[in-house]
Amino acid sequence: MARYPCSSNLRVTLLLLCMLINLAATDHIQLKNPPPLLVFGDSTVDPGNNDYIITTELSNFFPYGIDFPHHIPTGRFSNGRLVPDFAASYISGTNKYVRAYLDPTLSLHDFLEGVSFASAGSGYDPATAIENGALNIQMQFNNLKAYRNKLEAAIGETKAAAQIEKALFVISAGTNDLTNYFQFRSIIPQKYTVSGYKKFLLNQFKRFIQDLLNFGAKNIFVINVPPAGCIPKVITFRPIFTNASAPFLSRGCVDSLTTIAAEFNQMIQNEVKAMQPSLGKRKIIYADIFTRFSDIIKNPDKYDFEVVNRGCCGTGLFEVSTTCTILSGLCSNRSKYFFWDAIHPSEKGYSLLFEDLLPLIDSFLQDYD
Repeated sequence: MARYPCSSNLRVTLLLLCMLINLAATDHIQLKNPPPLLVFGDSTVDPGNNDYIITTELSNFFPYGIDFPHHIPTGRFSNGRLVPDFAASYISGTNKYVRAYLDPTLSLHDFLEGVSFASAGSGYDPATAIENGALNIQMQFNNLKAYRNKLEAAIGETKAAAQIEKALFVISAGTNDLTNYFQFRSIIPQKYTVSGYKKFLLNQFKRFIQDLLNFGAKNIFVINVPPAGCIPKVITFRPIFTNASAPFLSRGCVDSLTTIAAEFNQMIQNEVKAMQPSLGKRKIIYADIFTRFSDIIKNPDKYDFEVVNRGCCGTGLFEVSTTCTILSGLCSNRSKYFFWDAIHPSEKGYSLLFEDLLPLIDSFLQDYD
């Protein structure tokens, strides 16, 4: 197994450069004053908030960030950029990326461009964040209120309200809830049936959406959960999720968990559809990554991947966060791996998931005033 090189992976860099050139060539609207992104959720959209809290859910060390600009491990759980970073670059037309709200070096300019409140290890269920030492959704919402207070102090209440009104709110959460439900350390299975727990998560989701609407959100993107049974670490610890044995010998997806994820996504989609008629000009947009994610797993050759059931870091079977370190070693070609560590996609993987959001983003920009 190759150690990580001193420079970024050339093939990954060239691939992403070509993608950005192609995106720049499309007819998406270029705005003089693009909307800020305000992001909530888990490690899929956390650019480093966990760097500033007491938690073991960290990734602010090598080899994380090896393909990020200047090869900096920012706290993103990947080798490079996340979906919100690609979105920020696309919307602004420049090489921007989303900053962590808790970063003490943020300037007013950074605030005006938008920030992420997300925390790795979080979910819709408050118990998920407690178990993982993360900021739960309510804490993230409280930070949003603090964000508004700072804006009001800097630019006044009227301009701050306008900033909130034009923002694009993005939510990506739920995967940790579903996987934690089955973990042997969790007490959730004693409190809820699978059906009951999905309903509980849906109610938590509805409550958070209502909080955002009451706060002044006009446009909310809800990213659904991926096929959770195809996450490498879930596959490795298959006995926790099923009655199957020989976890290291079978690297197929845990279909039962993926089915639950699909059912939860359908519940979220139905709820978003039911809420929309009462929202007036406000919009809640359901964003599907489950389908593309599943297709990558089933048809890796189509996306020029060779490995989709383990990560690039270490053995790829269980390494994530503090077990994916400078001593772990890396795969020889990161561009051939869909997963960076045993849970999170690589930068190339995230870029492909972002592609499916482009029509939704373009639609939002066309209506943006």
